[in-house]
Amino acid sequence: MKLGELCIKIGSGATPRGGKKSYRSFGIPIIRSQNIHDWTFSSDGLAFLDETQANSLSNAEVMPGDILLNITGDSVARSCMVPQHYTPARVNQHVLIIRPNEMLNPIYLLCFLQHIKSYLLNLASSGATRNALTKGMIENLDIELPSFETQQAIASVIEKFLDKIAINNQINDYLYECCTAKMQEIVAESTGTITVDDCCDAIYSGGTPSTKKPAYWDGGLPWLSSGETRSRFIIDTEKTITELGVNESSTKLAKAGDVVMASAGQGFTRGQTSMLFFDTYVNQSVVVMRPKQFYGAYLLLMLASQYDSLRAWSDSTSTRGSMSGKLLRQFDIPSIDSDRARELTDSAAPIFALIENNLRESKSLGQTRDALLPKLMSGEIDVSKVDVTQLNNHFPCIADALGVSVKSLVEF
Repeated sequence: MKLGELCIKIGSGATPRGGKKSYRSFGIPIIRSQNIHDWTFSSDGLAFLDETQANSLSNAEVMPGDILLNITGDSVARSCMVPQHYTPARVNQHVLIIRPNEMLNPIYLLCFLQHIKSYLLNLASSGATRNALTKGMIENLDIELPSFETQQAIASVIEKFLDKIAINNQINDYLYECCTAKMQEIVAESTGTITVDDCCDAIYSGGTPSTKKPAYWDGGLPWLSSGETRSRFIIDTEKTITELGVNESSTKLAKAGDVVMASAGQGFTRGQTSMLFFDTYVNQSVVVMRPKQFYGAYLLLMLASQYDSLRAWSDSTSTRGSMSGKLLRQFDIPSIDSDRARELTDSAAPIFALIENNLRESKSLGQTRDALLPKLMSGEIDVSKVDVTQLNNHFPCIADALGVSVKSLVEF
């Protein structure tokens, strides 16, 4: 069957009149391609519309159970389901809404799109100057439709992985808020300011090996680009380089515990701040801050909380609006002495360790899910034989560390 025959709606949205200037800090969400990752929805940089603007985009309304697919740009073919509490929402012109009818399970549809992602990527690059999928391409996709019971069984297995990863993300959000609250408590007693440079042993940026030389790429060395700072804590990179790429470029090594900031990038990228949990080389649009002893947690938490101020400040002091290392050195933040910085670090360190554990577990779960998916879709594995009942078995240790109940973690 054709996918279009199994859907109530397949259609993209639009940018509201006024473009980015029309976005609000609250209201009805407008979902853009940056919010859609493979399998998961990210609220980072989520924009909102007022009711009048949203009504003008009524044809682009997202409802519970809709699957969203990125149809242009570097993130083309990414797909996910939006959490129900973000609906009703709207999408812009770079995102396609796919609303299945009663014959097609929504999670099974998501599984199908992920299963054929390599095909979608080839399709997107087949006929245009930039990567793009069209409504017609998606409507004409061939899909083998098993019984609804089989769809539900496959969806149930995959959904358990998605739910566990989502819970890990929610727990990490809660853990991060705990650290932010501690930082704010300490800063409330501050009576002066210091600069970012005062908190660092070194501040520098990296570079990019020539993309025209394959010998520089796909090696064993991680390489971080500015867009990856969308994650508050980073455990891996999307691309890798070789020793030759390192030796014949201006890329530089950042180390675990360093704080990194995007100095440039599309959309909301500039000013995003993250902490590294591993050593990696970085590109020229990433500013690396090597914290002085005990100042790592403070730099991360404070600069992340100053995102809007950092962007406004760089807009007003730089002709191109970029956040260079030279500029960042001068940025003022509340003054805390080394004793208070150590107090914050002592409080945050075990929580950061829990966050890292959850991130690495989610990565492992994602790898298992992705290995399982083609076998489930092809029928190679009997879905009734898959046991995923142990996915939540580490909740008690996290709850004990935080002094909260397992129930509160799940419901957070």
